[in-house]
Amino acid sequence: MNDECENDTKALLGFDKEHIWHPYSSMNSDQIILPVLRASGCKLIVADEQETKLIDGMSSWWCMIHGYNDERMNKALKKQIDDFSHVMFGGLTHFPAIRLAKNLLKFIDHPELDAVFFADSGSVAVEVSLKMALQYQFSLNCPKKKKFISVRRGYHGDTIGAMSVCDPINSMHSLYGDYLPQNIFVDAPPVVDTLCTSSLHVSLQFDDNYDEENNRKAIQDMEDTMRTYRDEVCAVILEPILQGAGGMRLYHPKYLVELKKLCLAFDIPLIFDEIATGFGRTGQAFAFKHCDVYQKMIGTPLSERVDVFPDILCVGKALTGGYMTMSAVIATKRIANVISAKGTATNGTFMHGPTFMANPLACAAANESLNIIMEGSWKRMVDRIEMQLYKEIYVELRNSDLYGKLINSLRIVGAIGVIELLEPVDATFFQINQINKGIFIRPFGKLVYIMPPYIISKEELTILTTGIKQLLSEWNTYKLENN
Repeated sequence: MNDECENDTKALLGFDKEHIWHPYSSMNSDQIILPVLRASGCKLIVADEQETKLIDGMSSWWCMIHGYNDERMNKALKKQIDDFSHVMFGGLTHFPAIRLAKNLLKFIDHPELDAVFFADSGSVAVEVSLKMALQYQFSLNCPKKKKFISVRRGYHGDTIGAMSVCDPINSMHSLYGDYLPQNIFVDAPPVVDTLCTSSLHVSLQFDDNYDEENNRKAIQDMEDTMRTYRDEVCAVILEPILQGAGGMRLYHPKYLVELKKLCLAFDIPLIFDEIATGFGRTGQAFAFKHCDVYQKMIGTPLSERVDVFPDILCVGKALTGGYMTMSAVIATKRIANVISAKGTATNGTFMHGPTFMANPLACAAANESLNIIMEGSWKRMVDRIEMQLYKEIYVELRNSDLYGKLINSLRIVGAIGVIELLEPVDATFFQINQINKGIFIRPFGKLVYIMPPYIISKEELTILTTGIKQLLSEWNTYKLENN
């Protein structure tokens, strides 16, 4: 980097530090912010003297599943720009949105999930899903049903409605508890280490790490709560199989099977937040599909299988391959028809409509991303990542000296690897020391985890897992020397 560029970089980073508020940070933070110049494949090129290349283990908060600067994605957006970049969706439509709705319903592949509402972001998708559930109950003349049941340790976004269904005590939103609508929270299902519905290479069976007793207790808590509040409950909302930012908690699909039975018995709509888990991240197209695979694997007779699906499904993040902000809410025919019926307070109108709803550029990106996904290569890629994470993270660290001393537990599913520590990480230590290992991760709380792009090569993933293991070892040494 020449002197002029170096001076310009320093000036811009100085302005950044002085004036720009980064997510979940302080304006007075000493956190190191890495300036990205370019990105390609799984690599971020940052502005330092060497223009260092870092392998991204986060998929830019889980959305860049095809990696950066993908030729097909770039071409799709350029073509759409030449046609038009935006048009309002009120009173108008366009073919990118129509094609996207068709592609989404085809990939979701469930006959009951039928009506698509496009939104701006994951948090907004959750807001829309809550409003759908509320308006569904209003339309049925059940105005007292306006509370949501959610599970503890859940996370659904940063906007007001979404925060109200996040864990009020254990989440990052506890500060706002008195301001938010008061909803109902039940015990979360117990954590499991691995699920193997995606990769046939992992020898663990489904019930090897299944905590029957605590899973039964969690379901009983849900049932008791539904019975107590059945006249007030609007819907149940949770993240299927994996609770994301609330703790990266992986749980058994049997919980969802039993939950679906309860929702049917009590006639309570079910909302699945698959913003983080959708589009193959857990090894199935959507995380709720693990339930069907599980029931087949354990030999449940066809007549006894529970069709586990949500009444309302929220998707986002990987929807556009990370290229644009966009989300979608997909409702069943039952929900859509009740809301849309004439003679209700809104005369069948659903009361939501973002300015950038179904933005054509975002739709073009989402269509091309789904085209890539539906060609089928994602499954092979995610299975390979899962197998490699199992060997290089789960097996190696489970048998290392760090387990039980620094590491509390390990979790692997699909293209997700989670290392839960015994105490919170030193984020600054990790941020500084990861650069010379050529990797980028972003630990939080007690969690060091990776959710890499699906296109990551075996060699690149090994660099990531090796770098993480080195960081953990170095941090353990640092802690011992400074205590």
